[in-house]
Amino acid sequence: MKKYKRAYIISAVALVILSLAYFNRGALAMMGFDWFLQGEVEKRLEHTYKPIEGREPKPVNVDKTKQDPFALLLMGVDQRGKEIGRSDTLIYTVVRPSDGNMLLVSIPRDMYVEIVGRDREDKINHAYAFGGPGMSMDTVEKFLDAPVNYYASINFEGFQAAIDALGGIALPIDKDIVNKDPYHDKFTIKGGQDLYNGKDALNFVRYREDAGGDMSRTERHQQFLHAMIEKASAMKQWSKIPELLDIMGENFSTDMQPGKLIDMAQSMVQSKNGNMYSQTILGEGHRLEAGGAWYYFANEEDLAQVQLMIKNWLNPDTKAGSLILPPKYQDSKKEVEVLSSASSVHETE
Repeated sequence: MKKYKRAYIISAVALVILSLAYFNRGALAMMGFDWFLQGEVEKRLEHTYKPIEGREPKPVNVDKTKQDPFALLLMGVDQRGKEIGRSDTLIYTVVRPSDGNMLLVSIPRDMYVEIVGRDREDKINHAYAFGGPGMSMDTVEKFLDAPVNYYASINFEGFQAAIDALGGIALPIDKDIVNKDPYHDKFTIKGGQDLYNGKDALNFVRYREDAGGDMSRTERHQQFLHAMIEKASAMKQWSKIPELLDIMGENFSTDMQPGKLIDMAQSMVQSKNGNMYSQTILGEGHRLEAGGAWYYFANEEDLAQVQLMIKNWLNPDTKAGSLILPPKYQDSKKEVEVLSSASSVHETE
């Protein structure tokens, strides 16, 4: 009887502590995460750790007192069933844990580049189909003349259930979006909703029938990513994290070890002044020959400016005030997307 009474008291105390952490989650968010969830999250992230054979992740200083900038290649893979899939979203991301700033450089999926390891030029999103994340990383490094320290590959199908579990996300859809081409999936997304479910959000990313073509699609990918970050930043219920990881399942993989991934996420969330800046590589699209495939060709001057900006951001000696910003943030007073546990994310477009 005493044994059960003691167990009951211990359980009651644990419940009180958990309740206090929950109701004071604004002030105790990170502390509560460290106490109760870090070990469990690390364990559930173990299956996402998928290093690339023959390609060791480039070393990055993960000392919490001085975290150097590093580059992460985010790939959104449109993969259905057992097909290999292609990286329809490619975002070269420079993360600066010391000051909380992030630079997101979107590469249009039809960009005509040298595919490293294939000795040929093709659409950059084909690199994933040919050789998985490793070939994509090598190809992006060659194209941007910049290192890729880590990759994170996310199958958009996995987002659908996660978004539904979060209660939906806000998207900038003012009027109905209709996909009606006979060669495309048919769907309609109703405009003007406060929140959109996983199916609508996935269709928003896949929509491809507007006049802007690849550039508009890339911009929607950025808006989708911003919406997900906003939702994650606003979510103070750390107990939901393991559930969301289970939902994502095999749809997420990275060569960043679980402990490093958590440390990076915590340092970014705890940063008070971090901003997120986005840039899409400019260019123009056309066919190489009549009736041939459609390609997107980078503007060489813009590409050179992007490469210079990336080097500036990756330099650990660059102060936050000396960061080279994308042109749209230099030429106007538009708000940037604030990455703070106490702030919301603001659209810039």
